Amino acid sequence: MGGKASSEKKPNTSGVTQPPSVPSNPSHLHEPIPQRLDPRYTRIADNYETLEQVTLALAEAGLESSNLIIGIDFTKSNEWTGKRSFMGRSLHSLEGLQNPYEQAISIIGKTLAPFDDDNLIPCFGFGDASTHDESVFSFYPDSRSCQGFGEVLRRYREIVPQLRLAGPTSFAPIIETAITIVEESGGQYHVLLIIADGQVTRSVDIKDGQFSLQERNTIDAIVKASNYPLSIILVGVGDGPWDMMREFDDNIPSRIFDNIQFVNFTNTMSKDITLSKKETEFALNALMEIPSQYQATVQLGLLGSRKRPSTVPLPPPSGGNLRIPSVHQYEMPSTSSNSMRDNKVCPVCLDQPMDMAFGCGHQDSSCNKKGLVHNRYAKILILTSIPLT
Repeated sequence: MGGKASSEKKPNTSGVTQPPSVPSNPSHLHEPIPQRLDPRYTRIADNYETLEQVTLALAEAGLESSNLIIGIDFTKSNEWTGKRSFMGRSLHSLEGLQNPYEQAISIIGKTLAPFDDDNLIPCFGFGDASTHDESVFSFYPDSRSCQGFGEVLRRYREIVPQLRLAGPTSFAPIIETAITIVEESGGQYHVLLIIADGQVTRSVDIKDGQFSLQERNTIDAIVKASNYPLSIILVGVGDGPWDMMREFDDNIPSRIFDNIQFVNFTNTMSKDITLSKKETEFALNALMEIPSQYQATVQLGLLGSRKRPSTVPLPPPSGGNLRIPSVHQYEMPSTSSNSMRDNKVCPVCLDQPMDMAFGCGHQDSSCNKKGLVHNRYAKILILTSIPLT
């Protein structure tokens, strides 16, 4: 993992997991589990100076080929989680230099490009007003892949102005989509790169040891993905918080192999070192477990064709313009500065206007019907309809 969390992770934790019988109650999801470590599952060292050296180390560690899938977070919190780390601007701002999303894509692209045989990269967005926590949209209406990282970045810039940022946040839809891609490829090894600005949505009144709907769905999807030749790299951009992302990396049981890696992009890129060393360290932190994960999929016999129902992405949003405001219009939510906004926008889906009867923005209580009852900043949970008098 990147930053502090990376140094805390013990070497050779990517071996095959012998999953115990785990109760379905989410409170048991953090119980420790035994692991059988295979000495052939190696992580690359951390003494490299350039991206080229990291690429060479991946090849020497046994990575033969890699098909990349990219998922980008378009939830509304991107508007304020760059307050400290991105000069108060939206993390999706297209003004000036590359934003954190573009930087992360570029660095990973430079490192993994030599391992991509066809240079085709399926790209998806999630968390906007068209997908919420239920689905993803493809970068193209016909769901075709981008041809190389240059096209990924160009298409990203074309899509951003058409979006309405919303929520809640869930990684389950993008992981399910990646599983479908692996299936349709005949079971080839893939790497899913998820770039997100913060945690999966969680209400403040959920007790320790319990999980929100979005957290449960994400955990289930990660466990399910471990049955496929699929590695997940979770990159955190912006101000955080990151504690649940680290939990996803370290403490999810019942997986066939350790299939997820979290790296704190902000922590690495804020260090007082040269840009080249920052990029190298970020790439290393993100990719250092890929060789062992790839070898695990080979030994476990996960490579090969399977059949399952397909997860179909939505087309990219085409209506509505996302105007990117100036730096002074972005502030971290607070009781005083955001009271007007909180009174006008649904605190659950972060999209539709507030309705005072239901408190959720929807006169038919559709937020509750869709299960969108947990939100990072929500003060209430809409569990029952309120009769009008």
